[in-house]
Amino acid sequence: MKNLLLALALCLGLNVTVAAQPMLQKGGTSYSSFFDFQKTFPRVNEAWQKKEDTLQKQFAAKDLKWPAKYIYIRSFKYDSQLEVWVRNDIKEPFRLFKTYKICALAGTLGPKRMEGDYQVPEGFYYINEFNPRSTYYLSLGLNYPNASDKILSDSLMPGSDIYIHGSCVTVGCIPMTDKQIDEIYILAAHAKDLGQDFIPVHIFPIRYDVPKSVDYLNNLAKDDPSLKKFAGRLEGAFDYFEKYKQLPVILIDDNGDYVVNNAPAMKSVLIKEAPVKIKTPPQHRIRKVEDVANSVLQWPQFPGGADAFSHYLDTLGKGMVDFLPRGVSKAYVLVEFIVDKDGVPVNFQVVRGMKDEEFSEELITRMEKMPNWKPAILNNKPVAKKMMQTVTVEAR
Repeated sequence: MKNLLLALALCLGLNVTVAAQPMLQKGGTSYSSFFDFQKTFPRVNEAWQKKEDTLQKQFAAKDLKWPAKYIYIRSFKYDSQLEVWVRNDIKEPFRLFKTYKICALAGTLGPKRMEGDYQVPEGFYYINEFNPRSTYYLSLGLNYPNASDKILSDSLMPGSDIYIHGSCVTVGCIPMTDKQIDEIYILAAHAKDLGQDFIPVHIFPIRYDVPKSVDYLNNLAKDDPSLKKFAGRLEGAFDYFEKYKQLPVILIDDNGDYVVNNAPAMKSVLIKEAPVKIKTPPQHRIRKVEDVANSVLQWPQFPGGADAFSHYLDTLGKGMVDFLPRGVSKAYVLVEFIVDKDGVPVNFQVVRGMKDEEFSEELITRMEKMPNWKPAILNNKPVAKKMMQTVTVEAR
């Protein structure tokens, strides 16, 4: 068990004391810097020449410190996305740098369990190899099979050689375009050079916050209890990171199953038989408002005026597209709320246009975060006023 815990701690990029890295040598020349050593390889040097300046500018545009000391990579198979998160202090929350489109997918959802199954692994890994002379341009190796895989996969032929790589082809790896792997490789090389020996890579079957992806996984796993159980355990790690922007501590039990420590108490989006989680009812912004004016001299005003409110509604509608129920591409939702006499918008409710409970809850939760208004005026005094607003949500 001690070895399993160490393997997972390294996988998560936790503080673990390891032996000092030996001096790197090539052609009789010694290099104390990992990054300088990598630049001796033509493809890495070319990637550095092309991408270093643009990466610095992209970091600056997002108010991120260059280069990042710590990076975290997470990938979503069905959604074909790979995210790179960064931070410069172990106590800081991670911040998203970029989301890349994965250009091909082999196999189906579910973990890799044997050699030749063409499956992309799912679970918790770390980068254990930088290959500057890969058959697939540049590649970053993952420590598959990890401690869990060694218990649950084929004992003789679990498979191996899983990479994030270029060339946009795959038989079970995570393929990127050459332009994308240029950036990811440079980011990872900088982080390793600055002391991050174990760069965590978490691979999930789906984005658990995208209803269409959840529907697909549920349909695939409806007759497969083991897949539901496995996906539900991974969901706990996704939930924890979404809430705290910190990596969860993940252990492995004697059966080889992942155990997420201190995952937030949330309802699993998967059909039950996954781990049972209890969702705390949302605490909405509700007030007892006794005097609501029927007519006013001056209506409530959104900060910045009508144009600013129109822009807010447009942004809100675009942000709600992923929460549309399956088969629905457009919705007009009528929302009622009160701008209280202190300008705080309260008592939101969907009164027409969408019966889906999860969609309505998400919309209300987002609208409750809108800024305070300038309250309505009647007889030279601020008063509470009921508002009715249509929100348009359309997939384009």
